[in-house]
Amino acid sequence: MSEVKAYGAADSEADLKQMSIERREVKPRDVKIKITYCGVCHSDIHTVRNDWGNSMYPAVPGHEIIGEVLEVGSEVTDFKVGQTVGVGCMVDSCRECEPCKHDLEQFCEKGMVGTYNGKDKHLGGHTFGGYSEEIIVDHYYVLSVPENLDTKAVAPLLCAGITTFSPLNHWKVGKGDKVGVIGLGGLGHMGIKFAHAMGAHVVMITTSPEKAEDAKRLGADEVLISKDEDAMKKHRGSFDFLLNTVPVAHDINPYLQLLKIDSTMCMVGAIEPLPDVHGGNLIMGRKNVAGSLIGGIKETQEMLDFCGEHDVVSDIELIDINTINEAYERVVNGDVKYRFVIDMESLRNAN
Repeated sequence: MSEVKAYGAADSEADLKQMSIERREVKPRDVKIKITYCGVCHSDIHTVRNDWGNSMYPAVPGHEIIGEVLEVGSEVTDFKVGQTVGVGCMVDSCRECEPCKHDLEQFCEKGMVGTYNGKDKHLGGHTFGGYSEEIIVDHYYVLSVPENLDTKAVAPLLCAGITTFSPLNHWKVGKGDKVGVIGLGGLGHMGIKFAHAMGAHVVMITTSPEKAEDAKRLGADEVLISKDEDAMKKHRGSFDFLLNTVPVAHDINPYLQLLKIDSTMCMVGAIEPLPDVHGGNLIMGRKNVAGSLIGGIKETQEMLDFCGEHDVVSDIELIDINTINEAYERVVNGDVKYRFVIDMESLRNAN
């Protein structure tokens, strides 16, 4: 084992601060990665503050990891020292259940192992994430990063990117489809970029008129203000697919009325109970409400390759690790366009 510098929280009430954590020795199937950038996800905040009631401490978050390969195990042939790679939301799964066999490791029946706050089968205890100098990961869960992309802006693709790409890909969004992206934030801005790159007619659906200009800059063809009843009526029954990225409980009935017959609204933001859904909004049109998590490893690599082909990355604000607690407050207040990314050299340089 080796000790590396990290940033984490001792308990749910504590600020994040510098600490030391242990990493395992490189095993035959492992890749050792020097972390260069790590994105900041709202899930990091939920975990640090134990909002979901399952946090383990000390908590070292970070599952949007970009780095450089430092060492590979004796059985690893798909990565080489010096290569730029990524690690997303999971670092292990059983690889034996039906979901795993079908490249859906995120739905592993035995439970995927999260990059942080997961069960560490190697060292015992729980996993520590990307707010650290280095990480060691089984090569199966390591991803290749296209060389033409801005690596710091690639980091959020490993969570926000795949969270929005996966449902668009699963429901086969493409040219000629009218797609609505509900909510313009870390997820929503990626939903617009992906749907646009897939050739869809993209409508940004928001409660905030002031977001219209930015939505169009990101690739939206139209902006629909959901508080405008007349505008909502004009779009009723016209959408092939809705990607709902709103991160809190909200009334989804008005959005269901926008869908065509046999069309779907997919929820990717609100992991909590929703207000009552009127059955008529589903029955009258055979409409669907679905949910989606991240993607499996194969699909995540497909997403990165798609981004390389279409030059898609996240809009980011680069920060030093010593400002992470202020960044958390800004995320909670919606004060970022659209994802924070930590320059991990600031951790290596910290005293």
